[in-house]
Amino acid sequence: MQRMISGQGHLPRLGEHERAEVGNELQAELVELVDLSLLGKQLHWSVVGPHFRSLHLQLDELVDSWRELSDTVAERAIAIGAAVDGQARTIASDSPLRPVEPGAIDDAVLVRELAARLSETAERTRERAERVAELDPPTEDVLIEVIRALEEQLWMVRAQLPPHHG
Repeated sequence: MQRMISGQGHLPRLGEHERAEVGNELQAELVELVDLSLLGKQLHWSVVGPHFRSLHLQLDELVDSWRELSDTVAERAIAIGAAVDGQARTIASDSPLRPVEPGAIDDAVLVRELAARLSETAERTRERAERVAELDPPTEDVLIEVIRALEEQLWMVRAQLPPHHG
């Protein structure tokens, strides 16, 4: 259940039900983006193989992007009067992302794993945007911004996958 920030006047015109629903969707998005950034750092530290350097640098760029997007999402939640929780225990308990095993990860495996998680996150973000579309169009716009970024990143990661044979 989404907590609301008390004592704030001049909030956007949303009913309490709409504010809670939109706040829940934004909290879920925040959790996923924060976890994606943590996962990206883990991969950044763990990549090995011939494409180490390019992936190492690309992962830093992706992590920066996911952190910026999570900030945008959290700020939208606060703007509508919803509380956010980006603490480690919340991320660990609420994120739908599959973790990666610690230790070295081959560059080709990393690209497949990263593409899969980006694809899943983009799809869940799309579903969240559809759910908030009628409740709060400005929040839908924020989530569309996230979708655009994730899908562009997915395209760039997928381009590194070997061609499928067979």
